[in-house]
Amino acid sequence: MTFWEKIKQSLRNLMAGRHGVDQLSLVLVWVGLGLYVLAALLNLGILSLISMALYAVTIFRMFSRNLEKRTAENRRYLAYQNKVQTNVRQARTRFKNRKQYRYFRCPNCKAWLRLPRGAGVVTVTCGRCKNSFTQKG
Repeated sequence: MTFWEKIKQSLRNLMAGRHGVDQLSLVLVWVGLGLYVLAALLNLGILSLISMALYAVTIFRMFSRNLEKRTAENRRYLAYQNKVQTNVRQARTRFKNRKQYRYFRCPNCKAWLRLPRGAGVVTVTCGRCKNSFTQKG
């Protein structure tokens, strides 16, 4: 067994039964790096401390043996990330189609609805909550 194979095997043994790297850990590392660079550019020590705290949390999460809690944390982060990505994608679509459609929210459940521009005053029924109301298209 070569020297590097021994190192690899030692690292495998060290990480056995531990959580390791996931998406939340990667985001924490990148946010920490960004804060550290910003702290260096603006000469703000507090941002440097926050970035070091993020690194400490990341290392704690990677070496943690409580797999259920770390997986639940990552699942919550991924759900939040998915929600934000969906909102951004929908906002981009609304902006792209703003000349063909008039977008508005349901007054009851706040769902996004659309009407073709120039449709006049129409009675709209929300697809989510079945609330009916009049809206100008």
